[in-house]
Amino acid sequence: MNETNLKPEIGLDPANWDDIKTLGHQIIDDMVDYLKDIGNKPVWTPIPQQVKDEFKKPIPQQPADIFEVYEEFKQNIFPYHGGNIHPKFFAWVQGTGTPLGAFADLLAGVMNNNAAIGNQSALYVDKQVVNWCKELMNYPETGSGILVSGGSIANITGLIVARNTIVANAKNAGVYATTGKLTAYCSSETHNCLGKAAEVIGIGNEQLRKIAVNDNYEIDIEALKAKIKEDRENGFFPFCIIGNAGTVNTGAIDPLNELLQIARNEKIWFHIDGAFGALAKLVPAYQDKLKAIEEADSVAFDLHKWMYMQYEVGCVLFKDAATHRAAFATPVNYLTAHDRGIAAGPETISNYGMELSRGFKALKVWMSLKEHGVDKYAAMIAQNIDQAFYLGEKVKQHHDLELMAAVTMNIVCYRYNPGNLDDDQLNVLNKELLMRMQETGIAAPSSTLLNGSYAIRVANTNHRTRREHLDEMIAGTIAIGNTLMKEHDSKLFKFDFLVSK
Repeated sequence: MNETNLKPEIGLDPANWDDIKTLGHQIIDDMVDYLKDIGNKPVWTPIPQQVKDEFKKPIPQQPADIFEVYEEFKQNIFPYHGGNIHPKFFAWVQGTGTPLGAFADLLAGVMNNNAAIGNQSALYVDKQVVNWCKELMNYPETGSGILVSGGSIANITGLIVARNTIVANAKNAGVYATTGKLTAYCSSETHNCLGKAAEVIGIGNEQLRKIAVNDNYEIDIEALKAKIKEDRENGFFPFCIIGNAGTVNTGAIDPLNELLQIARNEKIWFHIDGAFGALAKLVPAYQDKLKAIEEADSVAFDLHKWMYMQYEVGCVLFKDAATHRAAFATPVNYLTAHDRGIAAGPETISNYGMELSRGFKALKVWMSLKEHGVDKYAAMIAQNIDQAFYLGEKVKQHHDLELMAAVTMNIVCYRYNPGNLDDDQLNVLNKELLMRMQETGIAAPSSTLLNGSYAIRVANTNHRTRREHLDEMIAGTIAIGNTLMKEHDSKLFKFDFLVSK
């Protein structure tokens, strides 16, 4: 080949490294200034149509100046974030993140590890963080675990191990390893990701038995026992009970000790979905209620929820490391470990989960725990719980507000109820009230239905929240509710349509 005809080689690094340095300093300055004053901004800002239209443009064909790209981010993307970095965000259960956590993700991005294989620092950090998670839940050192994207994948991973452990040869034969249909059991208040998990592992949603709850939204123990007995008599194969350490709707904690005993008597797996609530175990007042976590076969929880870390990082732990590994490990030539070199070091994490490609999510956990220590996180979780009880009392004190469920942890469900409307009208009224509260940026709770009644749902996993923010939300609820009633009287707002519209 004639070297004079070779094309110049190109790359993706900047032509001017000083430009990257300048832009980097600008980004850090802008982000720190924004977070420092976040409480003075609206919780959430609706996205204008002209901005949405920007995201319909075709793929760029030619390069753009990096400073122009950043300006476009500041104009069209950053102002319209989801709101969970704000102290008055209570919609869903989402952590707030921290500045150092954001820096950790930046550093992980620079390293750009595939944190699943190789003799590299990321795997050692990952292993240490999993060990720290075992300490949080008081799991044995001989136990096992894996960091995942969040509670959904954590629960799926838990059910895969449960199926493959309880059902001989299920790893190879799947649901065909037994003649009876596999069944798992949870309360009707369990998160819908468990239904998806049942679909993914092949048993189907119909075989995830959703047991009725009592007045406190906890699983009905007698109904559970009766259903397991009925299923066995009808030729089904029960293999797993799932307990809730904090339901998503109300924060209810199932009677975990009783569920554990039933699982042991039935010789089936006991898994706990503790997506956010398992971490209340760090608070002395909840240690007895959550003690059964230590004896459960597996537990799922999210660090990006009640450990306030950047998205995304969840965890699932197993008491028996051998069963965890056996569910996923598959020897292949291209993943063979070596005595030395880059293929030495820790065992590939793909032997413990679905992913072979995975980011260095452990770094933000490692840096955050180093920065604050476990005691501070325990105090923060306790503070959020105290704030929820404070809010519950505020609701009960106002004659136009109604508490929809007992406050048991960090979730408060309430509604505006002036006392002269039926349930259908209250549903319409409170849905409109919630949307206006979000649109005006007063606060951002979410909603749920409790026994068919629309409730404003406050889920507090926010390290920036103070009691004054809860007071402002209550004041906003009453003000908007009063305005809607005046609009109704003047025929500007009507109740004669369904809440689903």
